[in-house]
Amino acid sequence: MNDVAAPGSLARACLRSSRPNFLVLAPLCVGLAITAAWADGLRPSTLDSLLVLLGALLAHAAVNLLNEHHDYHSGLDEMTQRTPFSGGSGALPVQPEAATAVWKAAVACLCLVVAIGVWFLWRAGPVMLVYGLLGLALVVAYTGWLTRRPWLCLLAPGVGFGLLMVLGAHHALTDGLSATVLVAALIPTLMVSALLLINQLPDIDADRQVGRDHLAIRLGPRRAARLGAGMMAMAFAVVPLSWLAGLLPGQAWLMWLALPALVWLVRGLWSLPVEVEQGELAPLLPLMGLNVVLLLVSLTLLNAGLVLAA
Repeated sequence: MNDVAAPGSLARACLRSSRPNFLVLAPLCVGLAITAAWADGLRPSTLDSLLVLLGALLAHAAVNLLNEHHDYHSGLDEMTQRTPFSGGSGALPVQPEAATAVWKAAVACLCLVVAIGVWFLWRAGPVMLVYGLLGLALVVAYTGWLTRRPWLCLLAPGVGFGLLMVLGAHHALTDGLSATVLVAALIPTLMVSALLLINQLPDIDADRQVGRDHLAIRLGPRRAARLGAGMMAMAFAVVPLSWLAGLLPGQAWLMWLALPALVWLVRGLWSLPVEVEQGELAPLLPLMGLNVVLLLVSLTLLNAGLVLAA
């Protein structure tokens, strides 16, 4: 009876370790590649669009699975103050026998991503190899290597979800890049890096103990929060600046419906109390939640604006 139940239990641990609540980010980023193409008057095939969406989803899941596996084996999971937005899923500390299954699930996701990449390598040419190799390097190196290099750790999540995912998907679907997608990709590049920086704030002490060295550690919670706030504001500034330069259609202003939430977030991050420096999370947690919601809503609105411009 236990033998029959075990595979289902392992599968649930793998699913939990993939952090499905956050996997919506990848389709939203790839969505920008598709909707930017529509806004430019192009119509990528439905099959190819579904394949890039699936590839992005699997790549995001692989990152999360590898991160969970690494953090469990490094002992970080036992030190972290887990929140709904940071500190991992907690699946492996309560079910350590699933660690191997989580690692195998990550490898399986990466193999499927490579298979999809080979399809587009055949369809779109050797340039796809650049996106693919850089993307795989980020996935594999992020937790174990990039988290020990402050500026690379800050930029890597945004580069992965923004520049590589959005531009790579657009190139795969249209055989080229346009001004529309180039400026649209800057928005998730800034916002995703800001999100990860803010989400590192509760983990500063634990991360330091396992040898990580990112900007949240270097700057401390309040200065790191202000940097994150500035990056979120810069992401919103991309829309008017690009519109004035004729690089984004006017419908992209739809993203600014989320401006009140941005103002609230920036104000909160900029004025965190001194107690946050001593590990007090209460003032930070609502802002972390707002940060996640703002990112997802903003990208949804930007996608909708580009659809309306089509």
